[in-house]
Amino acid sequence: MIKTLKYGSVPDSEIFSRREARVSVTETVSLIISNVKENGDKALRYYSSTFDRAEITDFAVSDEEIEQAVRATDTEFICILERAASNIRRFHSKQKREGFEIREPDGTVIGQKIVPVDRVGLYVPGGTAAYPSTVLMNSIPARIAGCPEIIMVTPPQKDGKINPAILAAAHVAGVDRIFKVGGAQAIAALAYGTESIPKVDKIVGPGNAFVAEAKRQVFGIVSIDMIAGPSEIMIIADGKSDPAVLAADMLSQAEHDKNASAVLITDSEPLAVAVGEEIEKQLRSLEREETARASIDANGRIIIAENLTEAVEIANRLAPEHLEICTDDPFELFEKIRHAGSVFLGRNCPEAVGDYMAGTNHTLPTGGTARFSSPLSVDDFIKKTQYTFFTERALSDIDRDVAFFACKEGLTAHAKSALIRAERKNR
Repeated sequence: MIKTLKYGSVPDSEIFSRREARVSVTETVSLIISNVKENGDKALRYYSSTFDRAEITDFAVSDEEIEQAVRATDTEFICILERAASNIRRFHSKQKREGFEIREPDGTVIGQKIVPVDRVGLYVPGGTAAYPSTVLMNSIPARIAGCPEIIMVTPPQKDGKINPAILAAAHVAGVDRIFKVGGAQAIAALAYGTESIPKVDKIVGPGNAFVAEAKRQVFGIVSIDMIAGPSEIMIIADGKSDPAVLAADMLSQAEHDKNASAVLITDSEPLAVAVGEEIEKQLRSLEREETARASIDANGRIIIAENLTEAVEIANRLAPEHLEICTDDPFELFEKIRHAGSVFLGRNCPEAVGDYMAGTNHTLPTGGTARFSSPLSVDDFIKKTQYTFFTERALSDIDRDVAFFACKEGLTAHAKSALIRAERKNR
């Protein structure tokens, strides 16, 4: 049963904390990474047999396997994938940035050069949590950024094959190479390289607790996108909203994970009651009822605020992954939103459109990290290199300032480096 709480009448911990079943996987993941680093493909085959119950001889997915998967995927879904990919490209193309250069009259040149990451590793969950949408959302921005090579890893099924929908999405997105390996061992393979799988420069994509911990442990060897936690949805709604619609939107995230979070904030007590009743009604008909019910029981909240301004204040403190604003003028409240991963405006914009078709990215900051981080974007696949050129005249204008500054920091070799050119010329 979802909890209904009146803001200001209960401790803040009831509003702003969440329960999450945590299992310590640090040591296990560390051992897996060490094994893969030392033994390469041999370790990968062992873990594929142990965890996936699949005997893999060749980790690489062949062109023939991809072609078979595309043929096995119904035409309607291929068309939907292509439309989604087109929308994602249109949105993310606007994020592409150019370098810049500043030239001064004395000949000084300073600037910034934009360089794409050489090789990106994309992790895509498989099995019961197979998300072809993740393939599009993570690979298309990398391609727009200009990354020369995109490598994908995804767990094999027991027969050693990959979910055809995943391969079809990879084909549509233009992924370069695909390998049949999942879990923490796949992250280790991408970070260190094996006989079959090349080392990458950045790893992106969601996964379970083992995958998330593996990304955490290899950060520094490679770059990562983020450590994503369980999914979250928050809805700010006024009393005119349809309780059945709100309940459906909340359950759309609750079905992801028993640790997922679904929160409604409203200034209408009658709406709060109606949504609670509707959630119970709809839960009984969900295919993933057990998962969604566990999520609602642990982290479901209906919060009654004094007004919508207060609702926005609560939302900004929680910094949700997904935020729906269901009011007559959602843009008015949106102006006051400072912390949210992705915002869905109006009564006809369910969060699910962002997961699949809108074109915005669905790889988003969770666990309140929207206070300081952003959705996955083209920026995640570039590096910025700055450069400087000084003429003799330009250096002579500031060499003493540089030396003075360096001496203030006790770095006399820095000072000498700044002055030596002029000293040698004046000999």
